[in-house]
Amino acid sequence: MDKGRADDSVASDGDSLQGFLLALAAYGIWGAMPLYLHQLRHIGMAEVLAHRVVWSVPVALAVLVWLGRTADLRRALLTPRLLAMGALTAALISVNWGVYVYTIQSGQTISAALGYYINPLFSILLGAIVLRERLTPLQWAAVALAGAAVAVLTWEAGRLPLLSLSLTVSWGLYALAKRALPIGPNQGFTLEVLILFPVAAGCLLWLAARGALALGNTGAWDTLLMLGCGVITAVPLMLYANGAKKLKLTTIALMQYIAPSCIFLTAVFIFHEPFGREKLIAFAMIWAALALYSADLWWRRR
Repeated sequence: MDKGRADDSVASDGDSLQGFLLALAAYGIWGAMPLYLHQLRHIGMAEVLAHRVVWSVPVALAVLVWLGRTADLRRALLTPRLLAMGALTAALISVNWGVYVYTIQSGQTISAALGYYINPLFSILLGAIVLRERLTPLQWAAVALAGAAVAVLTWEAGRLPLLSLSLTVSWGLYALAKRALPIGPNQGFTLEVLILFPVAAGCLLWLAARGALALGNTGAWDTLLMLGCGVITAVPLMLYANGAKKLKLTTIALMQYIAPSCIFLTAVFIFHEPFGREKLIAFAMIWAALALYSADLWWRRR
Protein backbone atom coordinates (compact mmCIF):
# COMPACT_ATOMS: atom_id res chain seq x y z
CA MET A 1 0.00 0.00 0.00
CA ASP A 2 1.07 3.52 -0.62
CA LYS A 3 2.16 5.82 2.15
CA GLY A 4 2.42 9.58 2.00
CA ARG A 5 3.29 12.50 4.26
CA ALA A 6 4.22 12.14 7.91
CA ASP A 7 2.08 9.10 8.71
CA ASP A 8 2.65 7.63 5.28
CA SER A 9 6.41 7.35 4.91
CA VAL A 10 8.12 4.51 3.09
CA ALA A 11 8.92 1.28 4.83
CA SER A 12 11.55 1.54 7.51
CA ASP A 13 15.14 0.35 7.19
CA GLY A 14 14.72 -1.26 10.62
CA ASP A 15 12.02 -2.98 12.62
CA SER A 16 10.19 -1.39 15.54
CA LEU A 17 8.21 -3.23 18.20
CA GLN A 18 5.21 -0.97 17.62
CA GLY A 19 5.26 -1.66 13.88
CA PHE A 20 5.54 -5.41 14.50
CA LEU A 21 2.61 -5.42 16.93
CA LEU A 22 0.41 -3.35 14.59
CA ALA A 23 1.14 -5.62 11.64
CA LEU A 24 0.71 -8.74 13.78
CA ALA A 25 -2.70 -7.50 14.95
CA ALA A 26 -3.73 -6.85 11.33
CA TYR A 27 -2.68 -10.30 10.14
CA GLY A 28 -4.27 -11.88 13.20
CA ILE A 29 -7.62 -10.25 12.44
CA TRP A 30 -7.40 -11.26 8.78
CA GLY A 31 -6.52 -14.80 9.82
CA ALA A 32 -9.52 -15.01 12.16
CA MET A 33 -11.96 -13.41 9.70
CA PRO A 34 -13.29 -16.76 8.36
CA LEU A 35 -14.56 -17.55 11.86
CA TYR A 36 -16.42 -14.22 11.91
CA LEU A 37 -17.87 -14.46 8.41
CA HIS A 38 -18.83 -18.10 8.98
CA GLN A 39 -21.30 -16.85 11.60
CA LEU A 40 -23.02 -14.89 8.82
CA ARG A 41 -23.16 -17.71 6.25
CA HIS A 42 -26.98 -17.71 6.37
CA ILE A 43 -27.07 -14.02 5.34
CA GLY A 44 -26.99 -13.21 1.62
CA MET A 45 -23.53 -12.48 0.22
CA ALA A 46 -24.64 -9.12 -1.24
CA GLU A 47 -25.93 -7.94 2.12
CA VAL A 48 -22.78 -9.00 3.98
CA LEU A 49 -20.63 -7.21 1.40
CA ALA A 50 -22.82 -4.10 1.66
CA HIS A 51 -22.46 -4.09 5.45
CA ARG A 52 -18.67 -4.34 5.11
CA VAL A 53 -18.69 -1.15 3.06
CA VAL A 54 -21.39 0.87 4.85
CA TRP A 55 -20.08 0.34 8.39
CA SER A 56 -16.47 0.86 7.32
CA VAL A 57 -17.25 4.49 6.48
CA PRO A 58 -17.76 5.81 10.06
CA VAL A 59 -14.74 3.81 11.28
CA ALA A 60 -12.48 5.13 8.52
CA LEU A 61 -13.69 8.73 8.93
CA ALA A 62 -13.18 8.58 12.69
CA VAL A 63 -9.59 7.44 12.20
CA LEU A 64 -8.91 10.26 9.72
CA VAL A 65 -10.37 12.85 12.09
CA TRP A 66 -8.24 11.44 14.93
CA LEU A 67 -5.10 11.57 12.76
CA GLY A 68 -5.97 15.02 11.40
CA ARG A 69 -5.81 13.81 7.78
CA THR A 70 -9.19 14.96 6.47
CA ALA A 71 -7.66 17.63 4.19
CA ASP A 72 -6.12 14.95 1.94
CA LEU A 73 -9.50 13.25 1.64
CA ARG A 74 -11.25 16.51 0.70
CA ARG A 75 -8.62 17.16 -1.96
CA ALA A 76 -9.10 13.68 -3.41
CA LEU A 77 -12.89 14.05 -3.50
CA LEU A 78 -12.52 17.33 -5.45
CA THR A 79 -9.92 16.01 -7.92
CA PRO A 80 -11.42 14.04 -10.86
CA ARG A 81 -8.18 12.14 -11.52
CA LEU A 82 -7.88 10.99 -7.91
CA LEU A 83 -11.56 10.06 -7.87
CA ALA A 84 -11.09 7.94 -10.99
CA MET A 85 -8.06 6.21 -9.49
CA GLY A 86 -9.98 5.67 -6.25
CA ALA A 87 -12.90 4.21 -8.21
CA LEU A 88 -10.54 1.67 -9.80
CA THR A 89 -9.05 0.54 -6.49
CA ALA A 90 -12.53 0.51 -4.93
CA ALA A 91 -13.82 -1.77 -7.70
CA LEU A 92 -10.89 -4.16 -7.29
CA ILE A 93 -11.16 -4.38 -3.50
CA SER A 94 -14.93 -4.91 -3.69
CA VAL A 95 -14.39 -7.86 -6.06
CA ASN A 96 -11.83 -9.28 -3.63
CA TRP A 97 -14.17 -8.87 -0.65
CA GLY A 98 -17.10 -10.38 -2.54
CA VAL A 99 -15.17 -13.47 -3.66
CA TYR A 100 -13.77 -13.91 -0.16
CA VAL A 101 -17.22 -13.79 1.45
CA TYR A 102 -18.47 -16.31 -1.12
CA THR A 103 -15.63 -18.77 -0.41
CA ILE A 104 -16.50 -18.75 3.30
CA GLN A 105 -20.24 -19.02 2.79
CA SER A 106 -19.92 -21.83 0.25
CA GLY A 107 -17.59 -23.95 2.38
CA GLN A 108 -14.49 -23.37 0.23
CA THR A 109 -12.26 -21.61 2.75
CA ILE A 110 -9.25 -23.65 1.55
CA SER A 111 -9.59 -21.82 -1.78
CA ALA A 112 -9.20 -18.52 0.08
CA ALA A 113 -6.04 -19.76 1.81
CA LEU A 114 -4.57 -20.88 -1.50
CA GLY A 115 -5.41 -17.57 -3.16
CA TYR A 116 -3.62 -15.56 -0.50
CA TYR A 117 -0.65 -17.93 -0.45
CA ILE A 118 -0.19 -17.43 -4.20
CA ASN A 119 -0.58 -13.66 -3.96
CA PRO A 120 3.06 -12.67 -3.25
CA LEU A 121 4.23 -14.83 -6.14
CA PHE A 122 1.65 -13.26 -8.44
CA SER A 123 2.79 -9.83 -7.27
CA ILE A 124 6.41 -10.44 -8.28
CA LEU A 125 5.19 -11.73 -11.64
CA LEU A 126 3.13 -8.56 -12.05
CA GLY A 127 6.23 -6.56 -11.22
CA ALA A 128 8.12 -8.31 -14.00
CA ILE A 129 5.35 -7.83 -16.57
CA VAL A 130 4.03 -4.36 -15.71
CA LEU A 131 6.91 -2.64 -13.94
CA ARG A 132 9.68 -4.36 -15.95
CA GLU A 133 11.37 -5.58 -12.79
CA ARG A 134 14.00 -8.26 -13.31
CA LEU A 135 13.32 -11.52 -11.48
CA THR A 136 16.08 -13.57 -9.93
CA PRO A 137 16.42 -17.30 -10.75
CA LEU A 138 14.93 -18.18 -7.34
CA GLN A 139 11.94 -15.93 -8.02
CA TRP A 140 11.37 -17.55 -11.42
CA ALA A 141 11.55 -20.97 -9.76
CA ALA A 142 9.00 -19.90 -7.14
CA VAL A 143 6.60 -18.59 -9.80
CA ALA A 144 7.03 -21.81 -11.82
CA LEU A 145 6.26 -23.94 -8.76
CA ALA A 146 3.11 -21.90 -8.08
CA GLY A 147 2.03 -22.37 -11.69
CA ALA A 148 2.61 -26.12 -11.39
CA ALA A 149 0.51 -26.20 -8.21
CA VAL A 150 -2.36 -24.49 -10.03
CA ALA A 151 -1.98 -27.08 -12.80
CA VAL A 152 -2.24 -29.92 -10.25
CA LEU A 153 -5.44 -28.45 -8.82
CA THR A 154 -6.83 -27.91 -12.32
CA TRP A 155 -6.15 -31.54 -13.21
CA GLU A 156 -7.72 -32.75 -9.95
CA ALA A 157 -10.90 -30.67 -10.29
CA GLY A 158 -11.16 -30.65 -14.07
CA ARG A 159 -11.24 -26.86 -14.06
CA LEU A 160 -9.15 -23.89 -13.00
CA PRO A 161 -9.29 -22.99 -9.28
CA LEU A 162 -11.19 -19.83 -10.18
CA LEU A 163 -11.98 -18.70 -6.64
CA SER A 164 -8.33 -18.85 -5.57
CA LEU A 165 -7.15 -17.15 -8.76
CA SER A 166 -9.85 -14.46 -8.44
CA LEU A 167 -8.62 -13.60 -4.94
CA THR A 168 -5.00 -13.60 -6.10
CA VAL A 169 -5.57 -11.47 -9.19
CA SER A 170 -7.98 -8.98 -7.60
CA TRP A 171 -5.70 -8.35 -4.61
CA GLY A 172 -2.55 -8.23 -6.76
CA LEU A 173 -4.09 -5.69 -9.15
CA TYR A 174 -5.47 -3.73 -6.20
CA ALA A 175 -2.02 -3.49 -4.63
CA LEU A 176 -0.52 -2.45 -7.98
CA ALA A 177 -3.17 0.25 -8.56
CA LYS A 178 -2.83 1.42 -4.96
CA ARG A 179 0.85 2.18 -5.58
CA ALA A 180 -0.17 4.89 -8.05
CA LEU A 181 -2.76 6.52 -5.75
CA PRO A 182 -0.92 9.62 -4.47
CA ILE A 183 -2.49 9.77 -1.00
CA GLY A 184 -1.79 7.87 2.19
CA PRO A 185 -3.27 4.42 2.89
CA ASN A 186 -5.75 5.60 5.52
CA GLN A 187 -7.01 8.36 3.24
CA GLY A 188 -7.06 5.99 0.27
CA PHE A 189 -9.13 3.39 2.10
CA THR A 190 -11.60 6.05 3.24
CA LEU A 191 -11.89 7.33 -0.31
CA GLU A 192 -12.60 3.80 -1.56
CA VAL A 193 -15.39 3.06 0.92
CA LEU A 194 -16.94 6.49 0.32
CA ILE A 195 -17.02 5.73 -3.42
CA LEU A 196 -18.59 2.34 -2.74
CA PHE A 197 -21.03 3.69 -0.12
CA PRO A 198 -23.87 4.76 -2.49
CA VAL A 199 -23.91 1.33 -4.15
CA ALA A 200 -23.79 -0.52 -0.82
CA ALA A 201 -26.44 1.68 0.79
CA GLY A 202 -28.62 1.32 -2.31
CA CYS A 203 -28.31 -2.47 -2.05
CA LEU A 204 -29.46 -2.42 1.58
CA LEU A 205 -32.39 -0.10 0.74
CA TRP A 206 -33.40 -2.36 -2.15
CA LEU A 207 -33.32 -5.42 0.12
CA ALA A 208 -35.36 -3.54 2.72
CA ALA A 209 -37.96 -2.55 0.10
CA ARG A 210 -38.32 -6.21 -0.90
CA GLY A 211 -38.63 -7.31 2.73
CA ALA A 212 -35.42 -9.33 2.34
CA LEU A 213 -33.12 -7.31 4.62
CA ALA A 214 -31.64 -9.49 7.36
CA LEU A 215 -30.41 -6.58 9.50
CA GLY A 216 -32.69 -6.27 12.51
CA ASN A 217 -34.79 -9.25 11.43
CA THR A 218 -32.68 -12.30 12.31
CA GLY A 219 -31.83 -11.71 15.95
CA ALA A 220 -29.66 -9.41 18.03
CA TRP A 221 -26.49 -11.50 17.56
CA ASP A 222 -26.71 -11.37 13.78
CA THR A 223 -27.37 -7.62 13.92
CA LEU A 224 -24.26 -7.06 16.06
CA LEU A 225 -22.17 -9.16 13.67
CA MET A 226 -23.42 -7.23 10.64
CA LEU A 227 -22.74 -3.88 12.29
CA GLY A 228 -19.29 -5.16 13.27
CA CYS A 229 -18.42 -5.86 9.63
CA GLY A 230 -17.11 -2.30 9.38
CA VAL A 231 -14.67 -2.83 12.24
CA ILE A 232 -13.26 -6.13 10.94
CA THR A 233 -12.91 -4.59 7.48
CA ALA A 234 -11.45 -1.18 8.26
CA VAL A 235 -9.37 -1.81 11.37
CA PRO A 236 -6.91 -4.45 10.03
CA LEU A 237 -6.28 -2.45 6.84
CA MET A 238 -5.45 0.64 8.87
CA LEU A 239 -3.38 -1.30 11.42
CA TYR A 240 -1.38 -2.78 8.56
CA ALA A 241 -0.93 0.58 6.85
CA ASN A 242 0.47 2.17 9.99
CA GLY A 243 2.56 -0.83 11.01
CA ALA A 244 4.16 -1.55 7.64
CA LYS A 245 6.02 1.75 7.50
CA LYS A 246 7.80 0.86 10.75
CA LEU A 247 9.05 -2.51 9.51
CA LYS A 248 11.59 -3.70 6.98
CA LEU A 249 10.13 -4.87 3.68
CA THR A 250 11.58 -8.33 4.36
CA THR A 251 9.74 -8.54 7.69
CA ILE A 252 6.42 -7.56 6.13
CA ALA A 253 6.97 -10.00 3.26
CA LEU A 254 7.45 -12.88 5.70
CA MET A 255 4.62 -11.83 8.03
CA GLN A 256 2.11 -11.93 5.17
CA TYR A 257 2.04 -15.75 5.45
CA ILE A 258 0.37 -15.49 8.88
CA ALA A 259 -3.14 -14.80 7.56
CA PRO A 260 -3.35 -17.57 4.89
CA SER A 261 -1.81 -20.04 7.37
CA CYS A 262 -4.54 -19.22 9.91
CA ILE A 263 -7.18 -19.46 7.18
CA PHE A 264 -5.80 -22.84 6.07
CA LEU A 265 -5.76 -24.24 9.62
CA THR A 266 -9.31 -22.98 10.19
CA ALA A 267 -10.54 -24.59 6.97
CA VAL A 268 -9.00 -28.00 7.70
CA PHE A 269 -9.28 -28.35 11.48
CA ILE A 270 -12.34 -26.24 12.39
CA PHE A 271 -14.52 -26.27 9.25
CA HIS A 272 -13.32 -29.81 8.35
CA GLU A 273 -13.20 -29.08 4.64
CA PRO A 274 -11.92 -31.98 2.47
CA PHE A 275 -8.16 -31.97 1.95
CA GLY A 276 -7.20 -34.83 -0.32
CA ARG A 277 -3.90 -35.98 -1.83
CA GLU A 278 -3.99 -33.61 -4.80
CA LYS A 279 -4.58 -30.58 -2.57
CA LEU A 280 -1.76 -31.74 -0.28
CA ILE A 281 0.61 -31.96 -3.27
CA ALA A 282 -0.47 -28.54 -4.56
CA PHE A 283 -0.11 -26.86 -1.17
CA ALA A 284 3.29 -28.49 -0.65
CA MET A 285 4.39 -26.99 -3.96
CA ILE A 286 3.07 -23.57 -2.93
CA TRP A 287 4.84 -23.79 0.42
CA ALA A 288 8.07 -24.76 -1.36
CA ALA A 289 7.62 -21.81 -3.72
CA LEU A 290 7.13 -19.45 -0.77
CA ALA A 291 10.24 -20.90 0.89
CA LEU A 292 12.25 -20.08 -2.26
CA TYR A 293 10.72 -16.60 -2.37
CA SER A 294 11.56 -16.01 1.29
CA ALA A 295 15.11 -17.30 0.86
CA ASP A 296 15.60 -14.94 -2.07
CA LEU A 297 14.29 -12.00 -0.02
CA TRP A 298 16.59 -12.85 2.87
CA TRP A 299 19.61 -13.32 0.61
CA ARG A 300 19.09 -10.01 -1.21
CA ARG A 301 18.49 -8.23 2.08
CA ARG A 302 21.81 -9.57 3.35
